Amino acid sequence: MSATVSAVVFDLGGVITESPMTAFAAYEAEAGLPDGLIRRLNSTDPDANAWARYERGELDTAGFCAAFEAEALAAGHRVDARRVLAALAGELRPAMLAAVAALREAGVPLALLSNNVAPMERTGRLGDLLGVFDAVVESSVEGVRKPEPEIYERALQRLSEAVRRPVTASDCAYLDDLGINLKPARALGMHTIKVVDPAVALAELSDLVGLDLAGAGR
Repeated sequence: MSATVSAVVFDLGGVITESPMTAFAAYEAEAGLPDGLIRRLNSTDPDANAWARYERGELDTAGFCAAFEAEALAAGHRVDARRVLAALAGELRPAMLAAVAALREAGVPLALLSNNVAPMERTGRLGDLLGVFDAVVESSVEGVRKPEPEIYERALQRLSEAVRRPVTASDCAYLDDLGINLKPARALGMHTIKVVDPAVALAELSDLVGLDLAGAGR
């Protein structure tokens, strides 16, 4: 297999871990809220809503909860913001972990680019995972978030610094579960993969990197 890309950038939630959308839906059903309400709130005024400000580190947890619950109330619903936050802790996907390990073993430069609400813990299983990546770029640390183009450029810069050679957008595959986050990466020149079915995404990534990642966990 011949390689089209020489580096890979991964999103975390919905790519390496299970999507929080499933947990959001479970909470909505339990609380008697309309299906898809949390996603709609997050999509309304997406650059300035509570979620966006939280991911850029402009609000602390208490400030986010107050702002998010106010947004929900303005939409006609009472939401427990702390229950929403609890839904973010998705389980790690074994097939994705195996693929990351295979890429690491092959010497492929790797970056993790995540919108999050607090710096990730460098301990436990997640800490072990973060240690595999050459660069980890988090919105809560950077003060910018996807889909703002600057955070993708920072990921390329950090990855280049880590491997001590230029890594350009066209060198990279980028995996994310949200189309809105893929568009700026594609505009920069990255080869983008939308993760809906992880097996399909890994097959696409295998073609790009010239490695059988779909079989990495077998």
